[in-house]
Amino acid sequence: MASYDVSVSGNSLQQPKKGDLSLFAFTDDEIMNQIYATHVHDVEKFDVESLFIVVENILKRATQVADNVVLGTQGNVEHLEEKTPKPTFSPPLCTLKNISCEMQCQAPGEETAYETTLSILNKLSHYSWNTKAVLTLAAFALDYGDFWLLAQSQSTDQLAKSMGTLRRVSVLLKRPTLQKHRQSLIELNTLIRSTLEVIECIVELEKLPNYATDVPALSTCMAHIPVDVFWAIATVVASTTQLCCLTSDEDKKQELSQFSQKINVILTKLRRQITLCRQQIEEGKAYWELKKIFRTRTEIMEVIKALIYSKDNPQPLFDGFTKIPVNIDVVKGKNVLLFISGLDISNYDISSLRSIYDSISKGDEYKIVWIPIVDQWTDELQKKFKYWVSNFPWYAVQYFSLKASIRFIKEDWYFNGTNPSVVVVNPQGMVVHENAIHMIRLWGMMAFPFTTLQEENLSTRRDWFVSIATNVHPNIDNWIKDEKYIFFYGGKDKEWIQQIAKRLTALANDAAIKEARIPIELVCVGKGSKGEDNLDILGRFWTGIESMFISKTHRKTEIDSTTLEIQKLLSYKNESGWAVLTKGSNVVLSGHGTTMSNVVQEVDKWKGFVHDKGFEFTFKDHHNKLLRTVHICCCIEISNTSGRILQNMKCPDCSRIMETYISFKCCHSDGSANGVH
Repeated sequence: MASYDVSVSGNSLQQPKKGDLSLFAFTDDEIMNQIYATHVHDVEKFDVESLFIVVENILKRATQVADNVVLGTQGNVEHLEEKTPKPTFSPPLCTLKNISCEMQCQAPGEETAYETTLSILNKLSHYSWNTKAVLTLAAFALDYGDFWLLAQSQSTDQLAKSMGTLRRVSVLLKRPTLQKHRQSLIELNTLIRSTLEVIECIVELEKLPNYATDVPALSTCMAHIPVDVFWAIATVVASTTQLCCLTSDEDKKQELSQFSQKINVILTKLRRQITLCRQQIEEGKAYWELKKIFRTRTEIMEVIKALIYSKDNPQPLFDGFTKIPVNIDVVKGKNVLLFISGLDISNYDISSLRSIYDSISKGDEYKIVWIPIVDQWTDELQKKFKYWVSNFPWYAVQYFSLKASIRFIKEDWYFNGTNPSVVVVNPQGMVVHENAIHMIRLWGMMAFPFTTLQEENLSTRRDWFVSIATNVHPNIDNWIKDEKYIFFYGGKDKEWIQQIAKRLTALANDAAIKEARIPIELVCVGKGSKGEDNLDILGRFWTGIESMFISKTHRKTEIDSTTLEIQKLLSYKNESGWAVLTKGSNVVLSGHGTTMSNVVQEVDKWKGFVHDKGFEFTFKDHHNKLLRTVHICCCIEISNTSGRILQNMKCPDCSRIMETYISFKCCHSDGSANGVH
């Protein structure tokens, strides 16, 4: 296929050589380059909507009259809908006549259609793209409407008959001629209807509200409108040429089939885009209405309705306890925990929430409603949903798919689609916690009533590590009660773990330590009671640390010493080794594997001070001395579970502002098949 030089320099346009042009070989980008050379900017303004109304009235009637004459149908023109332009509308008659003159008496062919189209675009360079299309169609409507008006009236009106003679109406309508050109007239009439619809779509798109964040589809299709206008005008030019050929009863005609194919492709695309834009507009309206409802804080049942109900399809809730659908009024006057998640839910979160359910179900003031979020409900995902609801005792929203609500949940409640959240709403429809999942994981029913105030109260407790460490080893509760020293350790390097285990065992059995009656217990995080690897325990531990950090920081601008300790521990998650020393329920110290291992190895240097200063002070003092001689780069990775992490965090070791990076990581990187992170 031939290629064409369509480079633009200023307003000059290098056009194809005569005889080389194949209009339908142009790409959209090539057309865009050419027609932008004809476009100045939108400075000419007039009532284009009223003009289009008049054009639509003319062409709908003219095409119906054409069908009656050519096909012998009996369509009643008077029954067609008549739209009314504004009373002040004044048509740009001179402009229309100039366009009409450009299109009249042109030789048929793609090259002529192309050149005429560019000429028209140059004449209309100061008009908007949709106005260019409407003006061109209006110029055509003057001739086409006039032709078929005379055809309709010439048998009863002498003036129409005489005018029809001058316009060659009588020539075309003679029976032999009409039969000869019958198929061409049908094709022309059909093409005119399609072109009218295309320009109607373009006009409608211009009228749609363009909220960039709410209607992204509109921005996309508006960028392509100039090319669509080009083809609409080129089609009108070709249609005018064909009408001239038919009324002249010439054997040579304008080939319209490719124009028809092109315009129908454009029409299909525009219809699809308009449908998508309208859908996005409605979703945008619903989203802002939802924001308004939650700001207004109306009754809880109305709030939940607005969030989960479709106007066209108000689905009931599914009761996981009775296994039957129930009406939404079961949440009326209740506190509601909205459990929001995908369909990959960890056993950790299920057990945490089930514990909450067992406690709150003893009364009738709190309800749990599960809202599953998926991109698209497939047969496989529906089966997975059915599996979960058959095992969950709480309420569930069935096959939730409201886009406005999903957008609200993601943007306003910071749900990231991967990690679950629990939004707590009181009976007045007020959100009392945007995500209580972290405090539920950590504290269970101690987090009741799951408000931000309760979270703040819990986050000030000195025994924060207890809620995380309890599940790591079966004897921890007893050790904590006995105020024993406990070393928790772990890491990525198995050799380091074996090394620190030997050194800690030696420390616990050291004669001086035993003489000072210092009870020491050891816990390797990620190992079961029999010493086997347990990724479930490891996953729960780090999820707990991360949840504690988020719980401590997601509403604060300043962080305290406890938070710094949690932050430091969280930074060790992917290190080769780390260790935490606690006394009873209180954290004494957390440290990097290298430093902690050296402190234990150098026990002979500091154990003599244990009797006078105490074990924890002596150990911590020697650790801090070693820390001043080394520099360990601190790196923290936090999954995007809250959306409220501090923008700036200080290093827990040197207090400098830490640099921020974004990393992407497979959710099964720990080897955990049940989704614990």
